[in-house]
Amino acid sequence: MSEENITRLQINGKEIILIGTAHVSKQSAEQVKEVIDREKPDTVCVELDEQRYASVMDHENWQKMDIFKVIREKKTTLLFMNLAISSFQNRIAKQFGIKPGMEMIQGIQSAEENDAELVLADRHIQTTFSRIWGNLGLSGKAKLITSIFGSILVQEKISEQEMEKMKQQDTLNAAMHEFSKAFPRLKKPLIDERDQFLAQKIKDAPGEKIVAVLGAAHVPGILEEINHEQDMDKLMETPPKSKLPKIIGWMIPILIISVIAYTFMNNPSAGLEQTISWLLWNGSFSAIGAAIALGHPLTVITAFVIAPLSSLNPLMAAGWFAGFVQAYMRRPKVGDLEMISDDVQTMKGFWQNKVTRILLVVILTNIGSTIGTMIGGADVLRVFFENL
Repeated sequence: MSEENITRLQINGKEIILIGTAHVSKQSAEQVKEVIDREKPDTVCVELDEQRYASVMDHENWQKMDIFKVIREKKTTLLFMNLAISSFQNRIAKQFGIKPGMEMIQGIQSAEENDAELVLADRHIQTTFSRIWGNLGLSGKAKLITSIFGSILVQEKISEQEMEKMKQQDTLNAAMHEFSKAFPRLKKPLIDERDQFLAQKIKDAPGEKIVAVLGAAHVPGILEEINHEQDMDKLMETPPKSKLPKIIGWMIPILIISVIAYTFMNNPSAGLEQTISWLLWNGSFSAIGAAIALGHPLTVITAFVIAPLSSLNPLMAAGWFAGFVQAYMRRPKVGDLEMISDDVQTMKGFWQNKVTRILLVVILTNIGSTIGTMIGGADVLRVFFENL
């Protein structure tokens, strides 16, 4: 059997065998089976966390999703990012007629067949996304979302040669590679920290012989980190939320309300002009966002009515209310949940699927409300200075 993509280590009296795979390569899955059947390891480590393990093992996993809970827990953007990135992997898998994550599924099955203990060695994906999101400023977040939308629009075919290159960079990281050029800070939470986490989990796995099934891009980093002790608690921390956005979030409504109130006392007609301007700019852009997401008419109306109020309260967001209304008026069916993996492979599918359309309603309504706040706030100040 070829030893290509296989690395053998001796660490603390343990034999560790790393298999570098491409996440959509049939040959990688076959190699995983061959290695585990031959080596008969005590433990098999796979590059999965609990959430992704449930996803690959439970084909009905999406059907259990509670979209209302996603909105309520403010996880809309994280779910959208997760779906958008996975769409890249699913498109490649579909092109080559294979199932994404085959090598991980094979690792799990082979571990069971050989009575080896299974270790889920990757960091929780929500933690990784939280650390990515926390390292980006407002403009960075906007650029990242734009880049993700762009990745959905790109429908290029992947050649066999490019597929072979992916054995040097697993497909999740391949999808994020271009993003990391624009956002160098993405590399640390997405790749470097996960290399550290994976290295420690593999090293601490029980037994004397361990096989680890990994995306090939992680192998060099793991080789560099595996001889060092990692602070797992630190790697699992979600970044503390900066107080600055919260301070700014309260300063803007206080400023707007104060300016309008002062103007009303000195010139009621100018104060009325400010109020109307605030309502129209905020409501209109928020409604436009909901309309671009193809929200239900009542969703668009909700976005228009709520945005001027939610923009004055940092604890509220117009997108949440619009999302709840959309979910109520266009409640997703089982078929929508079943088709998410296929629908997210195209931009059209994102808009057609009732689940992802709700996510788009929340995100685009909030973006519209933010734009409306900036323009409406500027206009309020304009009228204020004109009437000093």
